[in-house]
Amino acid sequence: MATTLNNMWQELQFGRLEKNVKSHLMKVYTTMGLALIACAVGSWIHMAGIFTAGLLTAIGTIVAVIGLMAMAPSEENSAKRFSLLMTIAVMCGINQGPLLQIVASIDPSMIMTAFLATALVFICFSVSSLLSNDRKWIALGGVLSSALAWLLLFGFLNIFIQSQLIYELKLYAGLAIFCGFVLYDTQVIVEKRRQGDDDYIGHCLTLFLDILNIFRHILILLTDKEVKRDRRNKRD
Repeated sequence: MATTLNNMWQELQFGRLEKNVKSHLMKVYTTMGLALIACAVGSWIHMAGIFTAGLLTAIGTIVAVIGLMAMAPSEENSAKRFSLLMTIAVMCGINQGPLLQIVASIDPSMIMTAFLATALVFICFSVSSLLSNDRKWIALGGVLSSALAWLLLFGFLNIFIQSQLIYELKLYAGLAIFCGFVLYDTQVIVEKRRQGDDDYIGHCLTLFLDILNIFRHILILLTDKEVKRDRRNKRD
């Protein structure tokens, strides 16, 4: 019994992970926390009217991502790459601004609800991936990429079809896909570190984008639900 409890405790302490992998994950999650703060600042910048979202911020985000990925991870480039990551986070926050304004006009509490739900989802799927003693989630990569491509295609077609059913299915499918990416990306990061890749900034960017997409999908789903409920109440 004591041995079983000890094994369970070791699992909860991620005992199967090497020390260097744990240290790397700590750096990734710490950096991601800073990126999320920068993203929140970016959203405030838009909502305060200091700098609003538009084509410039969209292009700026893409350019910053390309610049970060093109710059080789090294001690010399560490500060530059970190600055680019924070720039991406602020730009993403600004780009989220219009959606947050719409939600705030309906029910501001939904923003915090979506944030807490996103945090819970991310923690659950990350822990599940880290506790896995094999690399089974890495096999999801191809499936998730294909599913995302189909999702984008249906989203484009729905611009012309204007189907509410397709729109709602796209939201739920998108949420499921990005939850899957948390499983996949977390395990890929662990395996990359085991092979000597210590690019914590690049790994942080991957998980940051997963979180951002999960948050966006949850927020839209909550908003749609609230709007439908208001319409029903008005009819009644």
